Amino acid sequence: MRICNSSVSVMAVAAAFATTAAAQDAIDMTGLDPVFAERPYSPYADRAFPENVYFGDTHVHTGLSGDAGGGGTRLLPRDAYRFARGEQVNSNTGQPVKLRTPFDFFMITDHSDGMGAITDMIAGTPNIVADPDGKKFHEAFAKGGQEAQAAATELVRQFSQGVLSPALNYQPGNPAYKRVWDDIIQAAEEFNDPGTFTTFIAYEWTSLEAGNNLHRNVIFRDGPERAGQIVPYTTTPPLGSRDPKDLWKWLENYEAKTGGDVTAIPHNGNLSNGMMFALQDDFADGAPYDAEYAQQRNKWERLYEATQIKGDGEAHPLLSPDDEFADFETWDWGNLDISEKKTPEMLPGEYVRSGLQRGLQLENELGTNPFKFGLVGAGDAHTGLSTPDNDNFYGKFTAYEPSEHRANHLSKRNDDLDIEYHSWRYITSGLTAVWATSNARGPIFDAMERREAYSTTGTRIRVRFFGGWDFEEADTHRRDLAQVGYSKGVPMGADMHPGEGSPSFLIFALRDPMDANLDRVQIVKGWLDSDGVPQEKVYDVAWSDDRVADANGKIPAVGNTVDLSIPSWTNTIGASELGAVWQDPDFDSTLKAFYYGRVLQIPTPRWTAYDAIKFNLDLPENIPMTVQERAYSSPIWYSPEG
Repeated sequence: MRICNSSVSVMAVAAAFATTAAAQDAIDMTGLDPVFAERPYSPYADRAFPENVYFGDTHVHTGLSGDAGGGGTRLLPRDAYRFARGEQVNSNTGQPVKLRTPFDFFMITDHSDGMGAITDMIAGTPNIVADPDGKKFHEAFAKGGQEAQAAATELVRQFSQGVLSPALNYQPGNPAYKRVWDDIIQAAEEFNDPGTFTTFIAYEWTSLEAGNNLHRNVIFRDGPERAGQIVPYTTTPPLGSRDPKDLWKWLENYEAKTGGDVTAIPHNGNLSNGMMFALQDDFADGAPYDAEYAQQRNKWERLYEATQIKGDGEAHPLLSPDDEFADFETWDWGNLDISEKKTPEMLPGEYVRSGLQRGLQLENELGTNPFKFGLVGAGDAHTGLSTPDNDNFYGKFTAYEPSEHRANHLSKRNDDLDIEYHSWRYITSGLTAVWATSNARGPIFDAMERREAYSTTGTRIRVRFFGGWDFEEADTHRRDLAQVGYSKGVPMGADMHPGEGSPSFLIFALRDPMDANLDRVQIVKGWLDSDGVPQEKVYDVAWSDDRVADANGKIPAVGNTVDLSIPSWTNTIGASELGAVWQDPDFDSTLKAFYYGRVLQIPTPRWTAYDAIKFNLDLPENIPMTVQERAYSSPIWYSPEG
């Protein structure tokens, strides 16, 4: 596996290849062995596959989003970009903050509806204070404290229930809305530095259907020459809609009008009350999906945000009772435990693994898999600060920036649903990793569209995952892993066509040099049995420390070196790298299936443990103090039809 430093400068690369014409003329090519014309001696020459992995965040809000600005966020896009590329900034509460490792790429996704209205509300622009509600909100924000917090809560409530004054909900056609969008585009252009730090033009389409989360982040491959021709699609009728099918039409029209390229990434199905991966069209009175629906969703939603601040969405313990790692930072506490709306029957429509299984079911019915998505991770921070490290966590909202009160803070968000947010349940930002040919908009976007991407919970584990029919155990010892993987199989995110025997998978993981060792590597398989019933199984394929499976085939826990008094850990357990070739022992060539990799680190301190030491806190025992960070590859799909 070749691990490249994605921060190498463009000038350094140029210098490495800067051979003068005179020097070229001096090279005598007449004695070159003809075999090198077909296959160069250098194994790195003429490669067509991606060799570099880049890490970024595809989901970040600044003070331009109503709920962020209303909650005290004053950092704007340029502040967020400066922070993301490695500069030190002051947080919204005035604390100096800097990343341990800068991002390779970054996407600011402020809410489409009302974009920038909150900054005008706070400033008290003439068009805002001319509206009675706008004047009240401005005066409340000017007073600060409890009145400002109450105003922010009321602002979100009015928007989510569709009763916000049109003067305060900036929409297409409003000159102020266009002004804000143009400035977002300009900020992305100012900070886009291909080869070092890549920015994307983006926004979040924030659909809430009766309070159920159906959000999508809309990401453009394009620059201002195309993205500047439009303004974002909103969820407010009559110009906008909460129905994802209408968003897909807008995406289609954008590409037809501009010749551009755009995609949408859903997130937080765990808060959708079963609507994210439903088996019916809830926007058409529960009518069955049709073939067009499946084709459109398959086309426009190539990725899914599997983990972020509002909980991990890979699996759920009630859906995967045999998976001891399924209950990881689960966020059904605010719905399943409290809200009368949430029922266990909704869970299969909310999580990655069950969503992928349902995709196979719908493919049998409709001919196209509407839930054929790769996996990415992100933040959804509403502070302008994406902080994936537990010792540097700045929360989702300004109220949850570091303080002695935040770890055990309790706030009620919605009286109608009786949902409460215990702030210790927030987790650090996830990361999106992509295998791309270079750090630039085109290659990174193309990697996402072909689903050669994976999700981490904030760690920078390097993961390669290939599927084929000819991998051998000896392949795990090859250092040119990518060459083997691409020559013998297909990468994560791809389809594996029928072959002879049982499929084999090559998976390899390498920890970040400054991070924790690895516990194990697993392959998760999902399939439909001969009766069309979804099935799943998790296989341990590589693990550290010479552990031996028990009578049930389970690998014992790796152990725990965390010292909560510091807090810190030691890499005296685990492994710096793990890899395996695994062949499916339960393969049936007549059944559709998907496979993805899951990599676990050894336990490390959670952000709550750092807060406990930094602020000398005695936190309740129910608050977790350690975490096993992980990575999820995008799936590889098998179909008997090829």
